[in-house]
Amino acid sequence: MKKYIIIAVLVGMFGWAIYDFVSESDESGTNEENVEEDGFMISSDPEGEEVDESKVGLDVGSKAPDFELENLDGETVKLSDYRGQKVMLNFWATWCPPCRAEMPDMQKFYEEKDIEILAIDLFETEQSLMDVRNFRDDFKLTFPILIDEGDVSTEYQILPIPTSYFVDSEGIISHKSMGAMNYEMMIKEYEKMD
Repeated sequence: MKKYIIIAVLVGMFGWAIYDFVSESDESGTNEENVEEDGFMISSDPEGEEVDESKVGLDVGSKAPDFELENLDGETVKLSDYRGQKVMLNFWATWCPPCRAEMPDMQKFYEEKDIEILAIDLFETEQSLMDVRNFRDDFKLTFPILIDEGDVSTEYQILPIPTSYFVDSEGIISHKSMGAMNYEMMIKEYEKMD
């Protein structure tokens, strides 16, 4: 019964994501350019445009909303703690096949580039904290894994997972990707960041 409820919720979330994405694409403004890459819609900041750094939001060019979550060791982590550094926010879950597929590339990216990765687990969809710890150990992940009970994923309007945000050293969103990213895609977006 639990599986049917989860499947129904996921189908509903996926349907809503498609609806929201299609309606958002129709209303896209001049701040953002949508490009399809490897079957996923991504957003990038058009070159040469001024960015209003005071505007907090989820669009490319907006200041990323700050949040506070605990990591697997119970330590509190804030996005603002990473100001001055390039950050990749990745929303994921252990049961998500595309999330599992991108984790080795994320670990390689973390090891080879000067970037912080905050992997935000959608814990409300997990069976237990032990599942998340086992996932971390199985994939030998060394970047911080944060536990979200739903507040941050709601604030960031996460529907399809994985979803990644690249946040530059000033706290400005430089890229948003819905769907799994491979290493080359991560490097491409990293090289565009301040």
